[in-house]
Amino acid sequence: MKILFVHQNFPAQFVHLAPALRRRGHDVRALTDSTNQRTSPVPSVMYRYTPETVDPAATRLGRTFTQVSDRGVTVARAARRMRNDGYVPDVIFGHSGWGETLFLKQVWPEARLLIYAEFYYKGEGTDIGFDPEFGTLTFESGLIAQSRAAHLAQSLVHAEAGVAPTHWQAGTFPPSLRRMVKVIHDGVNTSVMKPDPAARFELPDGRVLTPGDEVLTFVNRNLEPYRGYHVFMRALPEVMAARPDAQVLIVGGDGVSYGTAPPEGSWKERFLSEVQDRLDLSRVHFLGNIPYDRFRNLLQVSRAHAYLTYPFVLSWSMLEAMSVGALVVGSDTAPVREAITHGETGLLVDFFDVPAWSRTLTEALADPERFRPIRAAARQLVLERYDLDTLCLPQMIRFVEGLEG
Repeated sequence: MKILFVHQNFPAQFVHLAPALRRRGHDVRALTDSTNQRTSPVPSVMYRYTPETVDPAATRLGRTFTQVSDRGVTVARAARRMRNDGYVPDVIFGHSGWGETLFLKQVWPEARLLIYAEFYYKGEGTDIGFDPEFGTLTFESGLIAQSRAAHLAQSLVHAEAGVAPTHWQAGTFPPSLRRMVKVIHDGVNTSVMKPDPAARFELPDGRVLTPGDEVLTFVNRNLEPYRGYHVFMRALPEVMAARPDAQVLIVGGDGVSYGTAPPEGSWKERFLSEVQDRLDLSRVHFLGNIPYDRFRNLLQVSRAHAYLTYPFVLSWSMLEAMSVGALVVGSDTAPVREAITHGETGLLVDFFDVPAWSRTLTEALADPERFRPIRAAARQLVLERYDLDTLCLPQMIRFVEGLEG
């Protein structure tokens, strides 16, 4: 078959799937933004998107749809050029988040359109209004949030099927659309993300950490409130005071992946400045974004891994931490509860309870042997539910090839 992947940051969620389909003999291509610098063995066609400035006063609740539909038009024009050159895919598989799939059926009505349906914005019950420190839920904010879902609904309505990585994320879609969405996780490469007693992680100053060292880790693409960076930092002074040998490794950039930017500076610096006079900064290591092999080694030497999130998409990093046998201390929020049962496959703490975070992380660092069975159970759960090669990738291949309805 001719299979076209559409994602502005390809390969993204398709990093394993697209090459696997190519190995099976399919003609696999990608359509992606010209600014995308990520590499892939899959041939890519670039579209050039130059966003227009949106007037909030004029667009009002439609401003998100205005922005994403503009991108959708750009992608559709690129698709039409491909069609004029003779290319007609049998299957299109695209992420609906940026509007790229909105008009592809206009170009290729005969293609089977599949949607990566990652999340559906809602007026209440998910991320909006969850954290009162950054805005409470009001009637108006609920309307704004719900309006952001318009393009997500349209994308799925015009598709043959959708797929979401977790049951909770699939459940954010309204019942009429939820029936179209299968649940298949992207998969965790457990043969790579596995415990390694010989793992080593070198700090910028040359010191080397190994399994058995007292290491606390925190990982996100960007350090921001949606992923609980503010709560983690506020818990850290008590943890470090109680555990004078602990080394804290923090991975993440200074930008914003979700939510809004701070009034000035970065979220990283804002919340570090709150607590830095109570921290031994020689033991707190901000590593920025690191290569995948170093990320793996970081998790392999971790004694306790803190993961927090609003009710929003679940990070791959949490499941990868479980896969390498790290003890995950996670926020007691719905996305996390799908994979972690408190006291069995990890520890759960109320997202906002800073003293409880300090206490639980201190206990996790102080007595690693006590939590060894939980670490083993966490890896076993990932093997049984999220393994890339034996479960998720075969299911996703069947989904694309039309063998799994």
